[in-house]
Amino acid sequence: MSYKIKESVFDQFFNNREALIQQFKKGDITKKEFIEEHYYFIQRLNLKPFKYRIDSFEKGIYNYQYYNMLAKYSYMKSKDSKLQQKHPQLVNKLQRDANYYYSKKDKTTLKLLEYLDFTNVEAYYIKVKSKGLKDKLFEIVLMDYDHFILHSVSSWLRDRLMEEGVFIEEKRKSLIDQYINEKY
Repeated sequence: MSYKIKESVFDQFFNNREALIQQFKKGDITKKEFIEEHYYFIQRLNLKPFKYRIDSFEKGIYNYQYYNMLAKYSYMKSKDSKLQQKHPQLVNKLQRDANYYYSKKDKTTLKLLEYLDFTNVEAYYIKVKSKGLKDKLFEIVLMDYDHFILHSVSSWLRDRLMEEGVFIEEKRKSLIDQYINEKY
């Protein structure tokens, strides 16, 4: 008799995320498609973010990705020209939602970094094509984990990274430059 071990929700999440990253790197999907597919997958998982404690790397990354994808999806939808013309109130709501989710993502980022005790973390500003993100967007690299790179524009989060001695005062090319600099 053989037993099949059921894949955990975290395994499903991380496997799907890795598959999407590989598809993007190969050029099989665009950044817009990456965001949409990741957003829809998170919706299908029907797993809400963890509210009270981040007591594992997986919970922290899940929350980060949850809020990041909701923010990016809301922002992307708010830029739809047809929606802007026909439903300006909905566009305003989507922009508010995006800002709210980005704020939640930054709070989650801090909780994750505190859980990791800021160990083997490195942060720095990155070179971007976007004028709106120039000298604002920074990258947070979790050096003990492959493929886990966080981003923010939050000045309070940057200040905390500086306090912890992990923010480097130099601008670098993003480790995921192709993704960062592709418009969606």
